[in-house]
Amino acid sequence: MDEPIRAVLFDFDGLIVDTESVGYETWRELFAEHGHVLPIEVYAQVVGTDFNQTYDPRRDLEERTGISFDWEEVEMLRRAREAEIHEGMHLLPGVMDRLEEARALGIPCAVASSSPLSWVGMWIDRLQLRPYFHHLTTVDDTGKVKPDPSLFLHAANRLGVSPAQALVFEDSLNGLRAALAGGMRCIVCPGPLTRHLDFAGAFRQVSSLADVSLADF
Repeated sequence: MDEPIRAVLFDFDGLIVDTESVGYETWRELFAEHGHVLPIEVYAQVVGTDFNQTYDPRRDLEERTGISFDWEEVEMLRRAREAEIHEGMHLLPGVMDRLEEARALGIPCAVASSSPLSWVGMWIDRLQLRPYFHHLTTVDDTGKVKPDPSLFLHAANRLGVSPAQALVFEDSLNGLRAALAGGMRCIVCPGPLTRHLDFAGAFRQVSSLADVSLADF
């Protein structure tokens, strides 16, 4: 029998707020400026993790165009475009419901994200979520990103629970793989960039966090 849930670990990008789609949109626009299409299915390889040997849009665009870009300058402009789109973004459906439910049940919550603390912390404060999380675990803590399980294991350890007692909320395949590698149950809530993927092994798959209740566990 599964152990009762004693802690909840939230991914951040794409689960709490849909920054993943914004990132894709800015890369899609950049590819389009140079006459190329960036399919969601291609970009989805790096959702929940970092650019890597499997896929890096910078490498991809240079190979397609034959151009060596000044990525420092390009990234500055892309980030400015991201910031423009970010204005007015809100929590995704069900996020506040689950945080309030966890608080009412006395279940501690943490973020476990492949992004740096500067990014996650800025958003958590902007969204006024700091009181709901006991800890923010980021790549700054472990030096590794998903699908490596270290982020989830670190967050669970900080909350004083075993992997079997933690429930993970994720939107990406890399996040699911990390949770499974860490021995944790994972409820997947795919976003626009990940709905086409196969989440075999997930404890449950839901369309939004509004469709699940911690009281069930």
